[in-house]
Amino acid sequence: MATNRRKTNRVKKEETNWQERVIQIRRVSKVVKGGKKLSFRAIVVVGNERGQVGVGVGKASDVIGAVKKGVADGKKHLIDIPITKSNSIPHPVDGTGGGAKVIMRPAAPGTGVIAGGAVRTVLELAGVRNVLAKQLGSNNPLNNARAAINALTTLRTFSEVAEDRGITVENLYI
Repeated sequence: MATNRRKTNRVKKEETNWQERVIQIRRVSKVVKGGKKLSFRAIVVVGNERGQVGVGVGKASDVIGAVKKGVADGKKHLIDIPITKSNSIPHPVDGTGGGAKVIMRPAAPGTGVIAGGAVRTVLELAGVRNVLAKQLGSNNPLNNARAAINALTTLRTFSEVAEDRGITVENLYI
């Protein structure tokens, strides 16, 4: 009986088909008593293209290990985002992460993802298809990815806003 339950849980995890993309792999070193200890840092974005996305960082002595750790870290830090029927975001939003600032605006169907670098990767793996985004300040991919995640966490749907205010969605537009 218990074995059947385990099998179904395993199947459910495989059905979600997570995609992962490596944003950056950097060789880092630590000065120790015997000299320099080299390791690799991988920044990975994990998403299912249906409203869930996460950014993870992994460090290991080899690249493959660093990427695996980054994927595991990304899955631990998943966020859910609301996506409109036109595969866009519900409203304009700004986000910060370290020295980076990201501005995102909803776009009409057919626009595509107009964004650069790490922000583009985060939006694509989140499932957003039509959006305008600009990264300001830092060029650091990790800070830009974290700024994009920060912006996406502040998104709210019209129904959530109406519920918070204690009115109907129709009265929200008045």
